[in-house]
Amino acid sequence: MAPRSLFGILFFLVLIVSIPVLSGEPTEQIRETSDKIIAIVSNHDLNRTDRAEEKRQLIRQAVDERFKWDEMCRRALGRHWVKRTQEEKKEFRDLFAKLLERTYLEKVEGYSGEEVIYEGETIDGKYAVVKVEIVTQKKTDIPVHYKVVKDGNQWFIYDISVNGISLINNYRAQFNSIIVKSSYEDLIDKLRLKVSED
Repeated sequence: MAPRSLFGILFFLVLIVSIPVLSGEPTEQIRETSDKIIAIVSNHDLNRTDRAEEKRQLIRQAVDERFKWDEMCRRALGRHWVKRTQEEKKEFRDLFAKLLERTYLEKVEGYSGEEVIYEGETIDGKYAVVKVEIVTQKKTDIPVHYKVVKDGNQWFIYDISVNGISLINNYRAQFNSIIVKSSYEDLIDKLRLKVSED
């Protein structure tokens, strides 16, 4: 549903070897999640065929700990979010999370040693932007911004922009188009089909 090139970069981020720089709390918490996933992916014991599902589950858990799913879903549906019942919101959240996780898990296999440079962060109250730059194997620099929100003492990702393209804005445009041209039910049917594909 979203461009695969965007997803390829987006979900590579937590698998990249990072270059240490002085950073604040939002950056450090994102780095902690990255390190946790790198440890899972690098664990040779978990790469056995009989432990594939266990490995996927550990990765999903690490992603869930850092992503603010409710906020992402609210922004992705935009004005259509408030019209949904609690049951509909829960179903949408589950499908949206599965869609992103599926794409993420596919990209794990393509990890080839890209690195990311943490360039700094800007904090505005409970919101912040963590700025990084990915350096590909071909020495191409790709700017990425993690948009995060603070809840308690934790910072959670609610959007990621790659080369200035927002993941959430991209989805919101697609979802809105489907709902306006057809219906919310049609969007849900499409999401169900997408996450059930082998």
